[in-house]
This record gives sequence, C-alpha cells and structure tokens, in this order.
Amino acid sequence: MTKLNIKLILYIIGMLLVFNGFSMFIASIVSLIVDDGAVIQLIISGLIPISIGIILMLTNKNNSRQINKRDGYVIVTLGWLTMVISGMLPYYFTNSILGSANLFFETMSGYTTTGSTILDDVERLPMSIIFWRSMTHWLGGMGIIVLAIALLPLLGIGGMQLFSAEAPGVSGDKIHPRISDTAKRLWMIYVGLTVVETILLNIAGMSFFDALNNSMSNIASGGFSTKNESIAHWNNIPVIQYIIIFFMFLAGTNFILIYFGLIGKIKKIYKNTEFNWYVSLLTIFVLIATVVLYTSVDLSETPVDHPEVYGKFESSFRHALFQVVAIVTTTGFVTGDFVSWGTFLTMFFFGIMFLGGSSGSTSGGVKVLRHLILIKNGLLEFKRSLHPNAIIPLRHNNTVVEKPIVIHVLAFFILYLILFIIGAGVLSIMGLDFVSAIGSAASSIGNVGPALGEFGPTNSFNSLPDLGKYWCAFLMLVGRLELFTVLILFTPFFWRDH
Repeated sequence: MTKLNIKLILYIIGMLLVFNGFSMFIASIVSLIVDDGAVIQLIISGLIPISIGIILMLTNKNNSRQINKRDGYVIVTLGWLTMVISGMLPYYFTNSILGSANLFFETMSGYTTTGSTILDDVERLPMSIIFWRSMTHWLGGMGIIVLAIALLPLLGIGGMQLFSAEAPGVSGDKIHPRISDTAKRLWMIYVGLTVVETILLNIAGMSFFDALNNSMSNIASGGFSTKNESIAHWNNIPVIQYIIIFFMFLAGTNFILIYFGLIGKIKKIYKNTEFNWYVSLLTIFVLIATVVLYTSVDLSETPVDHPEVYGKFESSFRHALFQVVAIVTTTGFVTGDFVSWGTFLTMFFFGIMFLGGSSGSTSGGVKVLRHLILIKNGLLEFKRSLHPNAIIPLRHNNTVVEKPIVIHVLAFFILYLILFIIGAGVLSIMGLDFVSAIGSAASSIGNVGPALGEFGPTNSFNSLPDLGKYWCAFLMLVGRLELFTVLILFTPFFWRDH
C-alpha cells in the first residue's frame, strides 16, 4: 500500500478552509443587509479559515497530484471535521451558542444534515446566524467533497477517490463519464431546486428570508428551520407544507434520476426498481399513518392547525404525508409532536428512521436500495436452500448484482445495527432512559433529526450531557459518510505501509 500523500491532503484541506471562509462572507453580506450587528464577527470568522487555508495551500502546493484510495478516506473525514470545526466560528464570535460541546454538536448536525439542535429558541438568533445555520445544511447536503472534486481537475488533481469515499453506495449510475462533470451537473440541479422551492414558498406566503432558509435545509434533507415550531409554524397554510413535502420527496430521490427527468429520459425513472419501491413504501406508510391519525388522534391540539377549517381527513392526510416523507428522507422537519400521537405511531416513526431515501440522494439512513438487496438476497437464500447446486444470481434493474456488492451491503447493515446498539448503550450509560437513548442513537446515525423521549420532535438536545453531544456528533459523522469512510480509519491495517 502506498504511503499517504500528506502534502496533497493538507493542500485540499486548505482549499476547503478557504471555501468555508468565503461562505461565511456570504453570511456577513446577509448581516449587512438585515443590519443585525454581526457583520464584523462574521468577517473575522471567515478570515481565520481563509488565512489558515491559504497558508496550507501555499506550503503544500508542490505535491503529487494523484489521490489514491487511502488518501481519499483521510481527506473526506478530515475535510468534514475541518469544515465543522471552522464552521463553529460564526456561532462562537456572535455568542449565539455557548460551550464547545454545544458548538460542535450544532455545527456537526448542520454539515451532516441531521437537523438535531441544542437551541431552545432559534428565533432569538441574529438573522445572519440563522442563515449560516441553514448554509451549513446546504453545503453538507450534496457534499462539500463533491463540490471540491468539481474544482480539483482545474488544479490538475483527479477526484474519483474522493467521490467514492464521500458517497460510498451501491449505485453505479453516472451522468457523465468524467466524475468532475457529474459533480457539476449534480450541483446545478441542487442549486436549481433550491431556487425553485424558494420562489414557490415565497409566493405561497413565506417571507423571502424564511423561504430561502427552509429551502436550503429542505433540499439538503436537513431539518433546521427559521422558527421554533419548525414547519408547524405554517400549519395554517397547507400549501406551504405541500410544497415542502414535494421537495423533500425530490431530495430523497436519486439526483441522477432527476437529471434524466429534466432531459426527458422519463423511461429511466419509472423503470428504476429503487424509485418504484421508494414511491410504493412512502405510499403504504402514508396510508397507515393517515388511517391511525384520522381514527385515533385529535389534531386540533396540534400547534396552529385548524382541522375544523380544512377538514379532519385533509389534516390527518397532510400531517401523515409530511411526517412520513420527512422521516424517510431524513429531512427532520416537523408539523407536530408525533410521539404524542400514540404508542403505535411512535414505534412506527422509530421504525422508518432506519429506511432512508434513495441512493444518490441527499438523505441519510440505510437507503432503499440496500434494503432491496438485503430482501432479495434473503429470498434467494430460500431458493438456494432448495436447489444448492443451482446458480441463482441476484438482479437489480435487470442487471446482475455482483457478489462483492451483496457482501458489502450485508456488512454495512450489520455494522449499522451494531453501531446503533453501541450508540444507544453509550447514551444509556450517560443516564438517558431507554426510549431517549435508542431514539437519539437512531436519529444521529441516520441523520434524521427529531428523536424520541426526552429529545422528541418538539424538544431540543440541549439537556443532553456534553459527552453525549460529542458522541451523537460522532454518530452523525459516521452515518453521513456511510460508516466505512470513517470507521476504516480506526483499523490498524489502514495505517500500515506495505
């Protein structure tokens, strides 16, 4: 195994720091426009990572411009941590968040698009800091590294290893043979969807500021909102929630399929097995939740909602549709306290936290495609038991799935469950009750946002012990980078030179 290219790693880390610093300058422009008194603090916040980044780039510019697989894993994990640590600065200099554990938790939750928060009163923050909070979602949604690899060819650096490390999945679809061109097209779609949703939400009744921030969170499958009540603040304007539902659905869809749809290749969408199952599962889950809400829950107690105005069925359907799509796509917006909707729905929403959206989307979780491969392989095992000498391949989209991919998916699922159990166990040692521990672990590793128990949809994570905040932040990072990218760094053979 080749040695780590330290100079190249530091060079790219420097480039990410510069990028993050200039993103803070955008927030300072927002501060200047709204006159919230945070301009100087945000400029200082931006200058620090830019200065460090430039120094790293200049002192390490003479490097081998070839990234190997090992370099990719290190760059992605360290890159993400670097962005998170530098991303804490706007909160720190404006005194918006106090305490290192709170700073790290909130910023990690932003970049990993988890959406969990330690803030009990979001609306007290300066508007520019609310914008920065949404920006961390937006930058992390498509992946900071995916943006970087769109730029790396300009510097003479190949980005394939970075892309595979940042987005390790089982989908082999490509928009363009060159990975940098694929990244650019994905970002164009990402920006376009954000702009369109912002316009629609503004027309529907949100202020432009609220529309922009919630769109950035939504397209990233995040969950940070501008209001303390999240999207429940607009329960009296159903059209706003239906717009958000539609874009949550798109954010949980494979972005390559969205690209095919935009260029008129509709056949590729409805013939895609994962997409069909994604839609089917959402439909089934929404029907179940709607029936239970309609027959068993009094939604008149839901904040600002008026089921007597829009009709009990519409209200039940809308809340069911919203929360199912929000949890499955790991967006984490809420329109009500779903843990107060009865034991069945509490367990129901906990269960679908483990589903996740489509591969190639901005959502977290296990992903629909991995579940499909697991189920199909399980069913094939019955056939193989009856016909041990027969060769029965596993197929997806009429293509044979190679055995190493099946093994990878099985290993991912086992690791995911083990990490969830360990995660919940560690939180229980810290004093959390059973429901709060399993809810927080599932929410963190799945990048879902709202949890259960003490940290349910209407509560913040502020009361979580400091060690618990660091632990949940670690689970968020591991989940966002789909386990292997981070966990491989803890194996001794990764660091062994051969």
